[in-house]
Amino acid sequence: MKATTVHGPEETRTRTRVKILLTSLSAMVAETSTFPIDLTKTRLQLHGESQPLSFSSTSARRTNAFRVASEIVREQGVLGLYKGLSPAVIRHLFYTPIRIVGYENLRNFVSNDGSLSLSSKALAGGISGAIAQVVASPADLVKVRMQADGRMVSKGLQPRYKGPYDAFTKIVAMEGFGGLWKGVFPNVQRAFLVNMGELACYDHAKRFVINNQIANDNIFAHTLASIMSGLSATALSCPADVVKTRMMNQA
Repeated sequence: MKATTVHGPEETRTRTRVKILLTSLSAMVAETSTFPIDLTKTRLQLHGESQPLSFSSTSARRTNAFRVASEIVREQGVLGLYKGLSPAVIRHLFYTPIRIVGYENLRNFVSNDGSLSLSSKALAGGISGAIAQVVASPADLVKVRMQADGRMVSKGLQPRYKGPYDAFTKIVAMEGFGGLWKGVFPNVQRAFLVNMGELACYDHAKRFVINNQIANDNIFAHTLASIMSGLSATALSCPADVVKTRMMNQA
């Protein structure tokens, strides 16, 4: 029988602080690495927004990720792929630690040995993700607005904001403090679906890989579980992601 390790209150708090620090750092690295893809995704989601329903319109023509990315580089340079990076990093400083540490604590609160069903894990992941998104939604709003500003520049228009701080102050001045949470409901729905698919699937897939001796508890097991969880999270959350992006861009 496998012995259960019991940690004291002080050790538990220390482990939690270390997890928060490590998840924050890893989230910053991951967000910086994948930001050009995120920017391309946002531009694709906004493509054709508020455009006349005319097949002859060049602005409403069919497009794809490669074309969008190449247009950004051609018009704004390589650094244009990182427009809105700073609020994205700030968002993950709050969002990622809250959702991951919150999920683990919620899971362990319900079951000490972690032997929960997939549906229970999905519910725990969804709840932790929703809470994290409510906290991080203002930074997400600024990120989307700044990403969308790059599209305005490519059309010869003046950007709405000079930087993250300017965006925060202008949004509060023009739309009120509550304006920072514009689009929070589809955003929370997206976060619920993302974390329901990502955290629960990752946890469940990792146990499946290890228990079936596909791989030991090492980087290979974690990589396989991450791939499965990432695919399921993206498939579940894509519709809500499009809705929240378009709502957040509406000043």
